[in-house]
Amino acid sequence: MLDMLGAGGAQRQLVELAVGYKERGYEVAFLIYYKAFDNYYDAVLEKAGIPIMDVKESNYLLRIIKMRRIMRRFAPDTVIAFLEVPAFIAEMASILPHKWHLIVGERSASPKKLTNKRLRFFLHCHRFADAVVANSNANLDIVRKVAPELNTAKQHVIYNSLDPAKFTACEQQSANEKRHLIVASSHQYLKNLDGLIEAVNLLSPEMREKLHINWFGHNKFSSYDHSLEEGLRKIDQYGLNEILTFHEATLDIYQHMRQADAVGLFSKFEGFPNAVCEGMFLAKPIVATGVSDIPLLLKEDENAFLADPNSPESIAAALTKFLNASAGKLAKMGQNNRLKAQQLFDKETILNQYEKLF
Repeated sequence: MLDMLGAGGAQRQLVELAVGYKERGYEVAFLIYYKAFDNYYDAVLEKAGIPIMDVKESNYLLRIIKMRRIMRRFAPDTVIAFLEVPAFIAEMASILPHKWHLIVGERSASPKKLTNKRLRFFLHCHRFADAVVANSNANLDIVRKVAPELNTAKQHVIYNSLDPAKFTACEQQSANEKRHLIVASSHQYLKNLDGLIEAVNLLSPEMREKLHINWFGHNKFSSYDHSLEEGLRKIDQYGLNEILTFHEATLDIYQHMRQADAVGLFSKFEGFPNAVCEGMFLAKPIVATGVSDIPLLLKEDENAFLADPNSPESIAAALTKFLNASAGKLAKMGQNNRLKAQQLFDKETILNQYEKLF
């Protein structure tokens, strides 16, 4: 269960799980309520033979009632709901007698969950779920702080799932004249484009001459989040147009990652970012801010260059280390990442971990 099937990290992960279980012989379907908003993954699900059930209802109470009716009609053994509102709807639909097992996914480690009344309320509602799965220890720590009454036995950390078939080894670095860094992220203030721009502006002319950054991601929050618009103005002001290039989100992101020298992430906070998992699986070094579980999995100079998200100077230092590293060192860092990714993110391992919760 989700709100929509747009180009988001939660959507990507739930689609991966759905396709994986379909391949294992399960009957799988999606239940959403904002189909008209985005159809990014429709073709993927159609190819896999997974139907999409859409509830068109703007009234919140009626939406819950209608979704419960569909759930009862479909008669699932297990319901998996990702993101705050879909999880809440699934939990409210599960208060009355039901036969399904409910797993809710916590996908964001936003610090707002510690203080925002609405988000705190959602976390307390997890008492109606049979299992609460976070995709990082940092995320689960927030759940425990806000809702200490939740049974710890039903709390689990399961990392993001990746299909090894899509991630053939990419052991050699690209032959780019410049060092190419790729960022795969939607445009939101929390993704810290402004911090990255300020950091690039702090680089010496020699370092800027070596660098090109390609950012892939949608801008569908632009009605209230103006981070890309403001960023483009600042890029023009600083004269950095030849360094940063922006592209729409794409299902072919893995091919673009293969052609890059490293994968970047500069967020102020995260659940656990798909882009980092994918970059690791593709044997790429990571240039990232030390958010979520990144400090647990990535070590400075071993497989990543890490920075403080609130310090452009720190991000500039990480970029400089990346630009000064030899091709051999980057290749070794990438190899370290691939070995770790194979242990942590393998699709079959993740499917088995969720299956134990059924």
